[in-house]
Amino acid sequence: MPANPEDSYRLQRQLNLRDLVLTQILTVVGSAWVGIAAGLGRAQAVVWLAAMALFYVPMAVAVYHLNRQLPLEGGLYVWARTAFGDTGGFMTAWNVWAYGLATISAILFQIPTEFAYMVGPSAAWLPENKLASLAFLAILVAALTLASFRGLALGKWIHNISGIAMLLAFALLILTPVWAWLHGEPIHYAPLAMHLPHADLISLALMGQMFGALSGLEYIAILAGETRDPDRNIGRSVLIASPVICAMFIFGTGSVVAFHELHPNIAIDYTAPIPQTLRIALGNKGAISLLASSAILLLQIRILGAASFIFTGVTRLPMTAGWDHLIPAWFSRLHPRYRTPTNSIFLAGALIAGLLTFASIGVKAAEAFQVLNNAASELYSLAYLVMFAIPIVGAKILRETIPTWVAWSSAIGFLATAFTFLLTAYPFVDVVNPALYATKILGTTAVANILGYLFYRTRNRPTP
Repeated sequence: MPANPEDSYRLQRQLNLRDLVLTQILTVVGSAWVGIAAGLGRAQAVVWLAAMALFYVPMAVAVYHLNRQLPLEGGLYVWARTAFGDTGGFMTAWNVWAYGLATISAILFQIPTEFAYMVGPSAAWLPENKLASLAFLAILVAALTLASFRGLALGKWIHNISGIAMLLAFALLILTPVWAWLHGEPIHYAPLAMHLPHADLISLALMGQMFGALSGLEYIAILAGETRDPDRNIGRSVLIASPVICAMFIFGTGSVVAFHELHPNIAIDYTAPIPQTLRIALGNKGAISLLASSAILLLQIRILGAASFIFTGVTRLPMTAGWDHLIPAWFSRLHPRYRTPTNSIFLAGALIAGLLTFASIGVKAAEAFQVLNNAASELYSLAYLVMFAIPIVGAKILRETIPTWVAWSSAIGFLATAFTFLLTAYPFVDVVNPALYATKILGTTAVANILGYLFYRTRNRPTP
């Protein structure tokens, strides 16, 4: 059975439809994905459309229907536990939790690189200076941890402002080809060009990344117990945000492709493609360069907002699992005033700091970012395989309330997710050691799941 709904009454319902829509955009639209997609050149639109048809639409359909059946705090964890029992629910929550920790580390890792683009050439040293970067990131992790105690009364405004910042930054990115054209640049902006990708492993790896780039719609359901009218508003937020998200990806990637075709000698910066494109378009000097700096600042705000939101979800999953007595009640202890899980918050902050340090050992910034990002994608893919399996083979009590066609849609999403999982470990950036790169990603996924299962079995071992 799902977590007792009465436990959710102890939480403060802070999120309305506007908050949910902006947070959906904030969560799904990552700034690095347009660079990854730009690696496919003018084939980007075809692959984005394929990813949307084969993964994004099935995800949106599954989230819409599962949330209507179980609009409870914990989201996918509650759905999986109802469909597959305690073990299935716990391991799903574990993978989403581990994904959250890894992806927060990955998106925070972008900040030194994007900050360097914002300041200009004088700060180009920062991303590869491990001591300075880690000190910078340590301050940010501490700030996220402290802000999380205040809960969504503060957090929702951070998320809303960050979502608006992302919209503004993408608007400028999409308009930069017009600026170049007005200034006589021979730019060719064709975001809807229908070219097929090259048939090679790098193109396949990039395609797999783009499927994963569209994930995240279900994450907001983790906070259903802190949402007003969650069975209605979470589904509505999916419907409203989806066309905006799809347009941002396709037209934003089109701008990155256009400027890199104009300057083929400049390699795409997969860690910070939007700041790089804005600098190529607007330069580092003169009044117009301040516009680029402002847009890059907006992206920094978006990164902090996304990290804050995912951090919130990471702290709520252990809380809901604690309500179900699958892990110690220590994780479910709430702040007496703000009703936030204090112990879970402290633990998440410490683990993120450790991941940032570990990922930086002996590699360049771009490789460290991709290791964190890809490991997070693998963990999330496992959770998505479970979500798509629910309408197909989940408990009958849940399946019989969902239309049959949703099962067929979920089967398509399941196959697309499996495709993403298989290709995520293949490197598409220059790495120090490709075999070690893949080992880090797959090893992190395997070790995380083994540890999670051992923890669960130890905690829930039957008494003689």
